[in-house]
Amino acid sequence: MTERFRTVAERAAASFEVQGSEFIGHVAPVETVDAAEAFVGDIRDQYADATHNVPAYRVRASPFREYSSDDAEPSGSAGKPALNVLQQRDIENVAAVVTRYYGGTNLGVGGLARAYSRAVKEGVDAAGVVESVPHERFVITVDYDDSGSVRGLLESADVDFTADYEAEVTFDVRVPAAEGSELRDRVRSATSGRADIDQ
Repeated sequence: MTERFRTVAERAAASFEVQGSEFIGHVAPVETVDAAEAFVGDIRDQYADATHNVPAYRVRASPFREYSSDDAEPSGSAGKPALNVLQQRDIENVAAVVTRYYGGTNLGVGGLARAYSRAVKEGVDAAGVVESVPHERFVITVDYDDSGSVRGLLESADVDFTADYEAEVTFDVRVPAAEGSELRDRVRSATSGRADIDQ
């Protein structure tokens, strides 16, 4: 999947009350199903005293994964409305969990659906929506003699990288997928082919 897509910019939360019940919409960017599940688990642990923690996520895995659960709320009143917001906003690689503290008044299926939708909408608004460009990672290993020119090249290309100076120097590089091939060619050229590039 190399095309651009929309996702949330950062982890965020928004809360409000409806007839005594408190709803908190937690939203986070995730890159894998495992990361989405970890975020759901994290919120469940953090809010273990809540009446419900309703998860929903959409992840650009292969195949594409969408998931939601009502977490013991009436069927169709919580998870699906939460997931619907992510679908309507056309955002991917995103996980949401709506925490509910029951306030003593039953809201009915319609009232719950509205509240769970609103919690995700407000969480997404708080996180901000951005267009994301798919990235790839690779590792460049060079001798010290070549490390200065490789580092300079990576800095001028304005890509994310970390450098580890051991017996040899390894650069862990994260680059927009569309630019990866050209960058690897430039590194090979700058080091006269001495760089070891592991994809």
